[in-house]
Amino acid sequence: MTIGPVQLLVLGFDHPNFQGRIRAELERLRDDDMIRVIDFLAVHKDVGGEVSVLKESQLDEAERIEFGAVVGALVGIGAGLTAEEGAEIGIEVMTEEDDSVDDLSWDAVAEIPEGSAAALVLLEHRWAIPLREALADAGGVRLASEFVSPLDLVEVGLVAAQEAEALAARSQDAI
Repeated sequence: MTIGPVQLLVLGFDHPNFQGRIRAELERLRDDDMIRVIDFLAVHKDVGGEVSVLKESQLDEAERIEFGAVVGALVGIGAGLTAEEGAEIGIEVMTEEDDSVDDLSWDAVAEIPEGSAAALVLLEHRWAIPLREALADAGGVRLASEFVSPLDLVEVGLVAAQEAEALAARSQDAI
């Protein structure tokens, strides 16, 4: 399995107004083979402090097993385990059906203010696979990568100040 570049997005929602548009856009991007959601964890804390959790993935069972093995092996090696031990742990993590938040996450949940939400989205950028291969074939390596704020683009003259302010206010640099 060829795995594209993976990105972790950490998103916050001060006054969540979920209407299904985020899910629809993620599905559209998946249908176009642009991205794949490896893992999605959203936590909403209502005004009374009750926590709701949504956990999803766009990987099918076979993909979760294969992806879990690959990532688990790499993480395992970094943690001083053998690749096989890491792969087993990775498969277990990627195939568990538990939609609850684990003990390690509860500390983070406690920090979410009432009436707000947070999401962690692990994305695979499928569109970037051919580009990455072309760069590798040319002997290139990624030295850095970062999203650039619309406000920063004003400084170099690529975006008008009013447009950048509107974009920044709308997205609050969510991506």
